[in-house]
Amino acid sequence: MYEPHQPSRRILLKSAAATTAALTVGTAASPALAAAPAPAAAPGGFPDYRYVKTLLTPGQLKYNPTGEIIFPCIRGAQGRVSAPLGRYYLYYAPHDAPGGICLAYGDHIEGPFTEYPHNPIVSNRWQPHYSVTHVSSPHVMWNESPRRCGLIPRREHRRGWPAPKDGINFTYDKVVLTASMLPAGTKETSYARVFPYELPAKNAHYVMLFMLNNTTDHRDIHWGWSADGRTWTFDQKALVSHTDVAAVNVGGPHLLTRGGSAFVVYNKDKESGGDLMITELGENFTLRRHLGRFYDSANGAPDNGRSAAPSFGTEGGVPYMVYEAGERLKGSIAVARG
Repeated sequence: MYEPHQPSRRILLKSAAATTAALTVGTAASPALAAAPAPAAAPGGFPDYRYVKTLLTPGQLKYNPTGEIIFPCIRGAQGRVSAPLGRYYLYYAPHDAPGGICLAYGDHIEGPFTEYPHNPIVSNRWQPHYSVTHVSSPHVMWNESPRRCGLIPRREHRRGWPAPKDGINFTYDKVVLTASMLPAGTKETSYARVFPYELPAKNAHYVMLFMLNNTTDHRDIHWGWSADGRTWTFDQKALVSHTDVAAVNVGGPHLLTRGGSAFVVYNKDKESGGDLMITELGENFTLRRHLGRFYDSANGAPDNGRSAAPSFGTEGGVPYMVYEAGERLKGSIAVARG
């Protein structure tokens, strides 16, 4: 179950000219899948992802202040990041204080990954911009125009957007989302990811998906849109409510596209089954078709009945999902192959 947090929630933006790469989101753009689609057991025509191996566990990490890690973000570095340490960068963080955005690198999505020796790359203190109890849940996005990379970390539910030339050394920019921008009673905006996505009716080139908690202590998926990735408008209604899918809480959203339609994949809390679910949004985010279970969390290790915060990519035309596996604050980072 998602734990309550302090009521101070803001999301901030940081930026600078740079280069870091995103893998192809989802599987729609994979030439291998287009030529010879794998049997699709998941709703929406997506692959049937199956667990392959565990990539990172807290006990193997030098930077391990709390014995737990969450919210992986897998990104291709080759051709994007200057002098990359490996072909793939895997960002992650501890959840609890002090947190800290961390990096591991490797040459294959299935690993092995090597911990960056100077983690965390973004800490809970960044003078003169902020000093908070913890910073967590990174999401990195590569933007071709302008050539810029962004990282959205949570710092006590404030979101930001720094951008480095090497995918490691970030600069601070601005706050982009606060609880005051959302309905009265909002006390938490967390676990955000930003994606390039065209919404001509809203003059938007980006969408943000995130989790919102209010005074009811039930968490829903919310969203916003932006023309430039820095200034945002946020819908005041939930994109996916916990009641829509018979859950106590939903969170960890990720956008996928296929067949001209958008989909959001997200996790249920363990009390509600602990699986990854999928909802079709349509081309213009006007559809709400709840398609059911996207990934069935195994009862045994490493899932132990809970999978969360998926991040998607391809390598050599093969689709992968990197995700948070295991009980909340007791899990690891795992990879599944489609």
